[in-house]
Amino acid sequence: MHNYLAIDAGGTSTRAVLLDSSGHCFGYGTAGGGNPVSRGFPAALEALWQASSNALGGTPRIISQALLAMAGASMELPTHLFRERFMTLGLTGNVMIESDLLAAFYSGTHHDDGCALIAGTGAVGARIAHAQLLAVADGMGWLLGDNGSGFWLGQQVARAVAAALDGRGHPTALTELLLAELEIPFDAAQRSHGRLRAQQQLILKTYQLSPVELSRFAPLVFAAGEDTVAGEIVDQAARHLAQTLLAVAGGPVDGPLGGAEAGAGGLARTTGELVNQPLIFGGSVLTKGGRVAAAVMEQLAAAGSGTAAGPAMSEGAAAASRPVLVDDGVVGAAVLVLKRNGVTVDAATFARIQNSLATLRQ
Repeated sequence: MHNYLAIDAGGTSTRAVLLDSSGHCFGYGTAGGGNPVSRGFPAALEALWQASSNALGGTPRIISQALLAMAGASMELPTHLFRERFMTLGLTGNVMIESDLLAAFYSGTHHDDGCALIAGTGAVGARIAHAQLLAVADGMGWLLGDNGSGFWLGQQVARAVAAALDGRGHPTALTELLLAELEIPFDAAQRSHGRLRAQQQLILKTYQLSPVELSRFAPLVFAAGEDTVAGEIVDQAARHLAQTLLAVAGGPVDGPLGGAEAGAGGLARTTGELVNQPLIFGGSVLTKGGRVAAAVMEQLAAAGSGTAAGPAMSEGAAAASRPVLVDDGVVGAAVLVLKRNGVTVDAATFARIQNSLATLRQ
């Protein structure tokens, strides 16, 4: 029986699992960020090796193949350098690189067709067909997209508070929460050059952050309770995410292929075909608390009845596609390494991967 190494490489953390051909996981390890795009190649390679070494318990053993799931999988990375490093752990075969979107999808299902919606710091939707990425929407970074993501939520919080402070927006509980987060005192009597000092400090401190660091403010939306402004932000995030999912799920397109019955990439598909296919949600915005995930499903149902913007999804499709929530892509990386090596992953094998890995992670 062959042994395989599967790695889920994120920007802040890396997870590696050692498993055999039956789907039994018998080694698990973690390390820091292992994505070469965000960490740089030397630091990422070291994290990947460390997580893998931890999964092996520090003792090399024969590994037939290794698979690395990461963002930026389409880049031409020097896989021979990965292989040379992993040979010290006992790798005899090659290192395959797959998309983190596929890993997230397969963390929720063993089926080869369906859709995934991921909303963490960024946001992206994907349709999978025959175990391959068929269509992808958004995931374009803070400047061009990531609508409904943690970054987007954090930016909307900062904008809402800035507007509330100078009277352009409605009063909101987010003001007190954000000023406390940034350690900015508020005194309505203190002004300089016509501005509240608190607003001046808000400008200064937010512009000291990189754009993606605004995602640290995203949790404030959920901490604001029944605040109207916070609720509107959540609803808008859900609309954005539903639109991203519908863009890959199929239906009429308003883009370059306007009027064609095609999904992203011009591939014909109707939402009715997705009724019985898996729908996977990942990323902290969708998986923590469930508020945004529920709102996204409401938006999909509304789209089906023609009361929300975007391509129509039938009410039956929206009702039948109950999302599976996944925390990360390590289960999916394990599924992928088996599938890519010709191993059939059925329901029993998938459950074996899930259960044995859960035991290791306790």
